[in-house]
Amino acid sequence: MSDSGAVETRPERPEEGSEEGSEGERTPGVAADPAAPIPPQPTPTPRPRPRRRGPGVFTFLVLPGLLTLSAVAGFLALTGGLPSDWTPGTDGQQVTVPGVNETYVPWLRKAAAGCTVVTPSLLAAQIDQLSGWQDDTGRLSAEQGIAGFTDAEWRTWGKDDDGNGNSSPRDPADAIMALGRQDCALAEEVTGLRTDGTVTGDLVDLTLAAFAVGGREVAAAGRVPAGARTYLAEVRRLLPRYEAFDRESPAAGGPADAILAPPVTTLVITSPYGSRQHPLTGVTKLHTGVDFGAPQGAQVAAARDGRVVFAAMTRAYGNRVVIDHGTIDGKRLETTYSHLSVLGVTAGQSVRTGTPVGRVGSTGLSTGPHLHFEVVYDGYYADPRPWLALGN
Repeated sequence: MSDSGAVETRPERPEEGSEEGSEGERTPGVAADPAAPIPPQPTPTPRPRPRRRGPGVFTFLVLPGLLTLSAVAGFLALTGGLPSDWTPGTDGQQVTVPGVNETYVPWLRKAAAGCTVVTPSLLAAQIDQLSGWQDDTGRLSAEQGIAGFTDAEWRTWGKDDDGNGNSSPRDPADAIMALGRQDCALAEEVTGLRTDGTVTGDLVDLTLAAFAVGGREVAAAGRVPAGARTYLAEVRRLLPRYEAFDRESPAAGGPADAILAPPVTTLVITSPYGSRQHPLTGVTKLHTGVDFGAPQGAQVAAARDGRVVFAAMTRAYGNRVVIDHGTIDGKRLETTYSHLSVLGVTAGQSVRTGTPVGRVGSTGLSTGPHLHFEVVYDGYYADPRPWLALGN
């Protein structure tokens, strides 16, 4: 049997043009400093984001070797020093990118640590798009500093993160940390919308869209709205320039194979993970899970110990259950169970491996009774088969 758990074809990441929702990581409240959690903040009133102002003459002339020790010392004197938990790259050398003060990098990494959706390269690409790394925005508009905060936004997100006694959008360390808090809060918002089926698409794209036009407009559109696509494209274009900022430690090995128990006793895969033509819409998209053909009413069980974070009816997935299994190799693992005829658990409930979570059905966009089963690792869809002990 086939279902509608599909999104636009793109390696590992679902596109915004999906016919149905998807689940990513439910991100906790944002806290740039684990020792001093930041309480949940309201999403500020969205403002039209300026198109990127290109780098000035100075930026074009800056080369990696010209970032001298005196410049570093001056920045440290201004910002109060590096984060206490900062470590250099794995090769023992600080990462540099032309036009970017190398002492910004530890702050980018610290700011991105608040949630898994946001990365140092994403923050850097946003700053590049917003200001070209130049603190000249105040002369052109009400937006200030390299991250272009207005006074109202700064009251929501700003903080004296570097401990120099002054909270200012013109302080690069404070601005970077504030942008990380804002992005992580938006990521949490759109993750919730995607989990309950209100919106579809890649979490990074949805987060950038919410930054550009606001979460309400994203929710109303059900995906990345047209008004945010230019901003999203510009940030995406800049991302490769800053990928080195993400490489802070050696890549961890993948999770062990077959750590999930089969969710149904009938292990006949009628539609595998991968690109396919949707049976109902005719659109070729990424099928984000596997379909197990099983009789109507067959028991569906939790694949691993965890906590139910969603259990409700959705338009496309029908009755859907999402279970958070905690972290594996430092990354969040979730599984989803869709098109159920009956829900057997409620949100907030703890489950053990084998706990009944519902019954096989054909609710939502489905062509017949089956279980659409997904694995979401670190916020992205993964082929469930390597994770499952299928016995073949």
